[in-house]
Amino acid sequence: LQHIGRVLTSLPDGFHLHPTLAKRFIPRRIEALEEGGPIDWAFAESLAWGGLLMEGNPVRLSGQDCRRGTFSQRHAVFYDSDTRDRYIPLQHLGEDQAKFCVYNSLLSEFAVLGFDYGYSLGAPGMLTMWEAQFGDFSNGAQVIIDQFISSAESKWQTPSDIVLLLPHGYEGMGPEHSSARVERFLLLCAEKNMFVGNFSTPAQYFHALRRQKRRSIRKPMIVMTPKSLLTRAEAVSREEDFLEGTCFQEILADPMTFDDPSRVSRVIFCSGKVFYDLEAYRREQEINNAAIIRVEQLYPFHHEMLEAVVGQFASASKFVWCQEEPLNMGAWSYISPRLEKVLDRRVRYAGRDRASSPAAGSKAVHYREQKALIEKAFSV
Repeated sequence: LQHIGRVLTSLPDGFHLHPTLAKRFIPRRIEALEEGGPIDWAFAESLAWGGLLMEGNPVRLSGQDCRRGTFSQRHAVFYDSDTRDRYIPLQHLGEDQAKFCVYNSLLSEFAVLGFDYGYSLGAPGMLTMWEAQFGDFSNGAQVIIDQFISSAESKWQTPSDIVLLLPHGYEGMGPEHSSARVERFLLLCAEKNMFVGNFSTPAQYFHALRRQKRRSIRKPMIVMTPKSLLTRAEAVSREEDFLEGTCFQEILADPMTFDDPSRVSRVIFCSGKVFYDLEAYRREQEINNAAIIRVEQLYPFHHEMLEAVVGQFASASKFVWCQEEPLNMGAWSYISPRLEKVLDRRVRYAGRDRASSPAAGSKAVHYREQKALIEKAFSV
């Protein structure tokens, strides 16, 4: 891990990196390596790729502006400010490493995802990834998702482990830049045909990427990747979270330590970014009788792990699913019967009302809705 990190933060002699990256981006990563953290989402991603490359697995990423990252977070390719020469650190890990490819693709999701899906079939040893500029843009590739990614193994016994990275999260950016339509993917889930996740920590993302090539089965993985969490101070991991003996967790228990779990009367379930909003509200309001459990992998749903995590709160009488998406969207319709089966109890809903549009077009409306759903999670 340290070797990969050093390569990611080193430049050729005489290379003129953009001043912002030279003064902030690189030093921040060097400090994280030296101090054992905090490691953010984009750094964790590059560390995962680096490990796979050194273990002999090629890595390919394509998408709109994915070399830099839509949110200026990735910088998989460095450009010389004077000459525009390119330097790709992940191509310089060692003589025996596998090939790393990253391409900025055209704004035609149907064509590009179709090509990358085919690439995943032709190069089964490669980690093949496609990133939408915003998760909403996967709408343009829905035919590929319906006809091939979700069903080709069932129809033609053709497995693929392509990864779709779909930026998702409600930050007031409007109806075309908020939702990757997780509900559509969950409707397509059956027969353990693919993984659908909404991760909340960089280490979880790291382990999920490695899992794609380290396990014997090949399944597509759909990831609701973050936007604001890319730079949120709380959404980071420590070095020990990445090392041997750690792995991906389908369910994450509450990080808060309860002196007496029997006093917990409310358990809130959620997925992804909204966890941090819930945790912040609980801390601000000094609420100590509510637990927050994260469902990191929505499908396949890990009934046994959820049962074990909830088991410590045997006295809880209220169970809530909290989501940012409207009632007729998001994971609610999929997850509520599964939670109720595990709990043998009614699960309440905290989220936006039904809507025809994925999100409000007004930031003021967005903030009002977000405040209301967070408060509702602790009161409904």
